[in-house]
Amino acid sequence: QVQLVESGGGLVQAGGSLSLSCAASGRTFSTYNAGWFRQAPGKEREFVTAISRSGGTYYADSVKGRFTISRDNVKNMVYLQMNSLKPEDAAVYYCAARITWAPTSLNYDYWGQGTQVTVSS
Repeated sequence: QVQLVESGGGLVQAGGSLSLSCAASGRTFSTYNAGWFRQAPGKEREFVTAISRSGGTYYADSVKGRFTISRDNVKNMVYLQMNSLKPEDAAVYYCAARITWAPTSLNYDYWGQGTQVTVSS
């Protein structure tokens, strides 16, 4: 069983930066692949980025070059550094974990409750 808790959301101006954190419970978190998804009002949840248990990363084209995912398996943490934020990045951001590597699929085993990111223009 893995529990995920996101933090770090807030309000930022367009062009600014924000860092999200995801704290995972469970001693076996290092065996999970992790991902970040987002959902804006009236839109479907979409893939943002993912990181494998060994540190390999994968990004949606819309965030490539602006967002960076990382993890600390000792601290059971996953991070999302977001730079050059745009109004269209505004959404609730969710952390997720899964055993198998299928980064863009919504079929993750565990989800956090989400954290709101608002980007003002």
